[in-house]
Amino acid sequence: RSGSMRRPRTGARTTPRTRKARLRVAKADPWSVMKVSFLLSIALGICTVVAAAVLWMVMNAMGVFSTVGGTISEATGSNDSNGFDLQSFLSLPHVLMFAVIIAVIDVVLATALATLGAFIYNLSAGFVGGIELTLAEDE
Repeated sequence: RSGSMRRPRTGARTTPRTRKARLRVAKADPWSVMKVSFLLSIALGICTVVAAAVLWMVMNAMGVFSTVGGTISEATGSNDSNGFDLQSFLSLPHVLMFAVIIAVIDVVLATALATLGAFIYNLSAGFVGGIELTLAEDE
């Protein structure tokens, strides 16, 4: 027998080799960061409006507004007036309008801050080289 021929092992498992690559994020494109952050903040804004509507409906069904509103109107009322009407102040259209305003402000601010963050990252990556990542691929 020659030594160059090897017999294959029966039942031996080969472990998968993992290929690793060290990469560096040297630059973040501000335009793509702005587009992604805009879409994510719109989704967050929609979630905010839906959550406000659901929370209002649950609290209204539990009678929170009528109970607290009655207490507040008794405390702020006098012989001449009925006091502060919480139920008209916290009606569903008012709450939804406030939630929409907050969502629009969130979309504008989150998009602007993420884009500004991309510019700041690009400046700082020029000084320190960026963020190093190690990516692994199973073969």
